Amino acid sequence: MGGNYAEHAGVFLIQTLFGLYILAIMLRFLLQWVRADFYNPVSQFLVKVTNPPLKPLRRLIPGFWGIDLAAVVLMLLLQMLELFLVGVVVGQSFRPLGVLVMSAGELLSLAIYVFMVAIIIQIILSWIQPGAYNPVTGLINRLSEPLLAPARRLIPPISGLDLSPLAVLILLQLSLILLVSPIRDLGRMLAFQ
Repeated sequence: MGGNYAEHAGVFLIQTLFGLYILAIMLRFLLQWVRADFYNPVSQFLVKVTNPPLKPLRRLIPGFWGIDLAAVVLMLLLQMLELFLVGVVVGQSFRPLGVLVMSAGELLSLAIYVFMVAIIIQIILSWIQPGAYNPVTGLINRLSEPLLAPARRLIPPISGLDLSPLAVLILLQLSLILLVSPIRDLGRMLAFQ
């Protein structure tokens, strides 16, 4: 019985440590993609934390059309390593192609959740302190704007109430169900065949 507790603790530690670092890389990647202010203290923290593995990897993998491919490859490799280590701890073996597909699904899910959280935080901040600025607010606005701007053009405010964040959140949730879940299922099927 005690081994089961140690197994759960090991899985928790692996998922937490890898998850936090992958999140830092994902945030840096997304903030670069939306061209956020990198003189911001939060951005500088992300750069300092993620530079050690990214700098040498960028020498091998150049960017493509403004996309930091080195960050994508690093996230994919770290996610695959996390899944492999969790498999080792719980005594499962995976096929590499399945792990690759599952990792892609996990990273896509993480990106969607980052956008969802940014939009929810932006909504809450608009209720508490509308128009207030701090470094985090600027990044959140910059991160959510590529998704909210098209929705605002389609859905005008009704009596001063902006419903575009709600529409975007619904679309993001639908993308988790219709896009990410099938990718994860395909990955599991390929990993355990």
